[in-house]
Amino acid sequence: MKPKIYLIIVLLLTANAMVRAQGTDSLNYKFSLKAAIDYALTHQSAVLNAIVDEEIARNTVKQTVGIGLPQVSTSYSFQDFLKLPTTLLPGEFADPPSSTPIPVKFGTKYNSTAGIELSQLIFDGSYIVGLQASKTYKELSVRNSKRTKIETAVAVSKAYYAVLVSREQLGLIDANLAQLTKSLNDTEAMFKNGFSEKIDVDRLQVLKNNLETERENVTRLLQMNIDMLKFQMGMPVQARLVLTDKISDVRAEPVAVLAVDTTVYKARIEYSLLETQKKLNELDLKRQKSLFLPTLKGFASASKNFQSDEFSRHFDQSFPTSVIGFTLSWNLINGGQRIYQVRNAKLAIKKSENDMLNLKNGITNEISASQKVYLNSSRSIENQERNLTLAKEILRVTRIKYEQGIGSSLEVTTAETSLKEAQNNYITALYDLLISKVDLDKAAGRINY
Repeated sequence: MKPKIYLIIVLLLTANAMVRAQGTDSLNYKFSLKAAIDYALTHQSAVLNAIVDEEIARNTVKQTVGIGLPQVSTSYSFQDFLKLPTTLLPGEFADPPSSTPIPVKFGTKYNSTAGIELSQLIFDGSYIVGLQASKTYKELSVRNSKRTKIETAVAVSKAYYAVLVSREQLGLIDANLAQLTKSLNDTEAMFKNGFSEKIDVDRLQVLKNNLETERENVTRLLQMNIDMLKFQMGMPVQARLVLTDKISDVRAEPVAVLAVDTTVYKARIEYSLLETQKKLNELDLKRQKSLFLPTLKGFASASKNFQSDEFSRHFDQSFPTSVIGFTLSWNLINGGQRIYQVRNAKLAIKKSENDMLNLKNGITNEISASQKVYLNSSRSIENQERNLTLAKEILRVTRIKYEQGIGSSLEVTTAETSLKEAQNNYITALYDLLISKVDLDKAAGRINY
C-alpha cells in the first residue's frame, strides 16, 4: 500500500513542477525590434485604449444615424380618484334656473390610458450636417489611433536601442576587465619576483576596483533598460525578455537622407489630424448655418381610455383615440445669436489653417534638424570608433613596453584610463546615433502603422 502512496505523491509533484515550468516558459520571450513593436501594438494600454476609442466613434456614428430613424414609444397611466373633481355650472342650467352656480362632479373613479406614438424626423439641416460630422469624427479617432501606434513604436524602438547599447557597454567592460585582470596578475607576479614595485600593483588594483564598480552599475542600468522596454511594450515586468537584434545589424540598415521636399509634411500623422480637425470645423460652420432653416417632424399616435366606477369592470369599455400630424418649427429671431455663432465657426476654421501652416513649417524644420543631428552622430561614431581602436593599440604597445622593462606602470595606467574614456565616448556616440536614427525616421513620416 505504501509504495502506491509514494507513487501517487511523486506523480503529483511531477505534474505540479510541469505546470509551473509551463507557466514560466509562457513568460519567456525572444524578440527582434519588429517583434517587440508588434507585441506592443497588441498589448500596450495606450494602443488598446485607442482601439476602444475607435469602437466608441463607430458606435457614436450609429447613434447619430438613429436620430433620423423612426422613433416609437408607448405609455400607460392609471388614476384612482379618491374624490372626483367638482365643476361649477351656471345656475341657468338648473331646473328651475338659479342665480348661483351648481356644483357638479364629472368623471369616473378609475381612469387609465394606454397609447403608442410614432415620430419621424422629416427635415432638419443640423441633423444632415451631423451625419457628415459623425463620419469625420470616426475618421479622427482612426487617425488618433494611428498616432498612438506611431508614438508607441518610437518609444519601443528607443527603449530597445537603449538595451542594445547597455549590452554593448557591458561587453566592452567585460573585455577590458579580463585584460586588466591579466595585467594585474602579471604585475603581482613580477612584484613577487622583484621586477616591479608595489605601487604598480596598487595602481592596477584601483583601476580594477573602479571597473568592477562600473560593471555593477552598467549591469543594473541594463536591467532597468530592459524593464523600461517591457513597460513600453505592455509586457509583465516579471517576464524574461531576450533581444535578438544586434548593434551591428541595426547600424547596417541604410538611412536615406531626404532631399529638399516641401510636401514631405503630408506623410506626418500630425498634419492629417489637423486636416481632419479643419474638416470638423467646416462642418460645424455648415451646422450653424443650417440652424437658420426650419425643422419638420411627423407623428402618429393611438390610445385607448378606460373609465369605470368599479375596478373589476375597468377594462370592459374603452374609448379609442388616434391622430396623425406634423410639427414645423422655425426659430425666426433669437437676438442675433446665430449670426455670432456663424462668425465664431469661421474664426475656428481660420485658426485651423494657421495651425496647419505653423505645423508645416515646424515639420520642415524638424526634418532639417533631424538630418543634421543624424549626420553629426554618424561622423561622431566614426571618430569614436577610430579613437577606441587607437586607445586599444596604445594600451597593447604600452603593456609590451612595460613587460620588457622599457616603460613605466604609470604609462600603463594612463593607457587604461584613456581606453576606458574612449569606450564611454563610443557608447555615448552609439546611443546618440541610434536615437537620432529613430527621430529622423519619425520626422520624415517613415514610421507608419
